[in-house]
Amino acid sequence: MRVAVFSTKPYDRQFLDAANEHFGHELVYFESALSEETAPLASGFWAVCAFVHDRVDRPVLEQLVGGGTSLVALRSAGFNNVDLEAAGNLAITVVHVPAYSPYAVAEHAVALILVLNRGIHRAHGRVRDGNFSLNGLLGFDLHGRTVGIVGTGAIGETLARILAGFGCVLLAYDVRENPACVELGVRYVELDELLAKSDAISLHCPLTRDTHHLIDAEALAKVKPGVMLINTSRGALIDTQAVVDALKDGRIGSLGLDVYEEEDELFFEDLSNVVIQDDVFMRLLTFPNVIVTAHQGYFTSDALSNIAETTLANIDTFERGERSGNEVEIERLRG
Repeated sequence: MRVAVFSTKPYDRQFLDAANEHFGHELVYFESALSEETAPLASGFWAVCAFVHDRVDRPVLEQLVGGGTSLVALRSAGFNNVDLEAAGNLAITVVHVPAYSPYAVAEHAVALILVLNRGIHRAHGRVRDGNFSLNGLLGFDLHGRTVGIVGTGAIGETLARILAGFGCVLLAYDVRENPACVELGVRYVELDELLAKSDAISLHCPLTRDTHHLIDAEALAKVKPGVMLINTSRGALIDTQAVVDALKDGRIGSLGLDVYEEEDELFFEDLSNVVIQDDVFMRLLTFPNVIVTAHQGYFTSDALSNIAETTLANIDTFERGERSGNEVEIERLRG
């Protein structure tokens, strides 16, 4: 099948080309993101492969249909950037990669927890400058501390397994319980209780209408003072301005973000010579107890290989007129 692949970096091509050796699709790469302006590039392609920051709204989908596209293959787990209702109305099938590597994201969340807790990012800078003082670097034992996990799908479950090894007390909030987590000793509670009792909170739920700004000013008023907040899921789960306010008054003791609600204009690009205009984001970077990584939680060779393999397998299955099981319907976006 002829596939237009948008938002491609060299590493995307590397792994997609390697996986395509046994699929044999015709992959045409575009560095630009998919949008109303770039959608005409997909004219004549039966399938479009999109990433997390590509716009797949109704105007884009209408252009894609007009150009002959009948499949949107997302090389991501998230699908909040797709107008699924419009896709259904236009008879466009949408597929995604639901579980490329829960270990990659869960391990990145743990890395953020450890770096923030022990001030490793600050210690590294100090030692390079010849400053060997330990003032301000006091951490705490993770053993015995309570960690709240919001969302216990594959990634949340993997995080729970890792933190169980540290000896953490684990709380969870989800619309349905994961039996594997219950077997680990995870206790499911309502969100308010998780907020009030957790020393650290890690977000691993999808972005839906129900979870947009799940962590807002009202939620932050309920947290244990000095809580650590980690988000490696989707940026808009957090009301960033409310988080900035909570950092200023100490309700949040430390913050680790791999995602940001306005990241579309920032992440995956080199902006080192540009004046960034997002004042809220720049304010975040001024806090010594905040770490931001640029959506790299998924970025391991294992995950990229799995993403490429599953994406192309989804396309292959569609071409044969079969279902892969990775189709996304409108009900899922509604949460």
